Amino acid sequence: MSQWYEESFGEDYLLVYRHRSKSSAKKEVRAITRWLDLRPGQHVLDLCCGTGRHSIALAEEGLHVSGIDLSETLLKHAREESAGRNIRYVRGDMRELPFEDGSFDVVVNLFTSFGYFETDADNQKVLHEIARVLRSGGAFLIDFLNRQSVQSRLVPVSEREQNGLHIREERRIDGDFVRKTITITAPDGHRRQYHERVKMYTYEQMRDMLAQSGLRVEDAKGDFEGNPYTSESPRMILMGRGN
Repeated sequence: MSQWYEESFGEDYLLVYRHRSKSSAKKEVRAITRWLDLRPGQHVLDLCCGTGRHSIALAEEGLHVSGIDLSETLLKHAREESAGRNIRYVRGDMRELPFEDGSFDVVVNLFTSFGYFETDADNQKVLHEIARVLRSGGAFLIDFLNRQSVQSRLVPVSEREQNGLHIREERRIDGDFVRKTITITAPDGHRRQYHERVKMYTYEQMRDMLAQSGLRVEDAKGDFEGNPYTSESPRMILMGRGN
């Protein structure tokens, strides 16, 4: 039986998350560049790169960028959008990265592309892999949801019309998971439905899991404006270095 992340990241994903723009990616990469003191020529891994928005922005900063994602559909769009740029895109599972030890100066993981797996052991494997492919002292940044904020501000249902389709998103908290059901209805009544599930971790849990993988947190932001992380922050952006 296939997992939700093997089914959800197709053409309809591009429709549902159309609001994620290239301009916002550039703004976020500028912040990341400052926070991590990135320098032209460094090798960066965009872990779960999707359509390559951040990979392209990173490359425009003079960085050598590799992007990896499990979805061939999203990678196809990334390659098309990156035509003429020296960005390497690879298909792979983030629990078993197809790169040698110490391949990268920096690893970034953006927009809650973590917590996809049901077990802590599988999610921990992702952090182990980040640590493995980082060179000694290399930098990482993980942009994750803030559990407390999700729990207090969750919007149970939202609906909109887009490209002649009706999109309904239903959200709920189920123990340690936040779940979303996305239903896309065409004018003829035909429906397509997708399910998303992310395991929520607290700041303390994330710090502990990162430490177990040999990654030390040096700073935490609550958004890409650079505000310090608090329990009410919209995001939990953790950054630091490997051993």
